[in-house]
Amino acid sequence: MSQQKLESVVDLAAKAKALRRDVLLQVYRAQSGHPGGSLSWIDIGVALYYHEMTVFPEDPANPARDRFVLSKGHACPAQYAILADQGFFPKAWLETFRQYPTKLQGHAENHYTPGVEVTTGSLGQGLPQAVGIALGLKVQKSDRRVYCVVGDGESQEGVIWEAAMAAPHHKLDNLCVFHDLNGLQIDGDVKKVMNINPVPDKWRAFGWAVKEIDGHDFTQILEALAWARTVKGQPAMICARTVKGKGVSFMENQAGWHGVAPKQDDYEKALAELAD
Repeated sequence: MSQQKLESVVDLAAKAKALRRDVLLQVYRAQSGHPGGSLSWIDIGVALYYHEMTVFPEDPANPARDRFVLSKGHACPAQYAILADQGFFPKAWLETFRQYPTKLQGHAENHYTPGVEVTTGSLGQGLPQAVGIALGLKVQKSDRRVYCVVGDGESQEGVIWEAAMAAPHHKLDNLCVFHDLNGLQIDGDVKKVMNINPVPDKWRAFGWAVKEIDGHDFTQILEALAWARTVKGQPAMICARTVKGKGVSFMENQAGWHGVAPKQDDYEKALAELAD
C-alpha cells in the first residue's frame, strides 16, 4: 500500500476524525493506555503523515524517507492509528494494543513496530534523538527532514533543554518540532505541577525560530509547516495550543483522561460523537 496523500483541510479533518475512533478502539480493547494526549496531537500527526512527510509504508527504512519522532511516547495510539491506516502494518493489529505478545507496545517501540523510528517511553528522550538524527542527516548531506512532537509535561525534563541548546548550535534547519501544549499532565495542570511558561519565549531564547498556532486548525498547521521549510540556519519550533482529549466532549481538558481507558458506556458515547 503506497502512502496516502491528502491536500484539502476538509479531507485532513475527516481523516483525523476517523482516526480518533481508532485511538479509542485501541485503548478500550486494552483497557489501558493514554487517550487524552493521543487525541491532542493527532491532528498534527495527520498533517505530517498525509500532507507533509515522505514515507514508505511498504519499505519503512527507505533512506529517502522523512523521519518522525514522537517524544511523548505514551501518546502512541495516535501514531499507531496513522501507521495502520497508511499501511505500515495490518489494521487488525490495533485490537492487540498493549496485549501480550503484541507488536504495539504501550510506548512507542521501534524494535516491534514498523514505521516507528526510535523508542520513546522515558519522557524527554525523543527530542534528543530527533536532534541526533537531524545532525546525522546533515553529516550525510541528505535533504530529508526530521519532525518531532514534544509534550508540555515532558518539557519539565532537563534533557529537553539540553537538546534545545544543541539543535541551534548545530544549525539544524532540517528539524521541525511541534510542542503539544495541551496544558495538562497526569498530575493535573502543567502550570501547577511545574510551570514551563513562557514556552515560546524560552524556545526563542535558545535560538529556535518559533511560530505559535492552534494545533487543531489544519489551515494553521499547514501554513506553519510551509513556514518551517523556509527557516534557514536554525531549527523550527511550532508551539501548538491543543486540547487534551480533543474530539470527545467529556474527555476534553480533563486531566483524569490522561491515562485512563473508557469503559463500554463512555466508549460508545465517544464513538457516537465521532460518527460520520
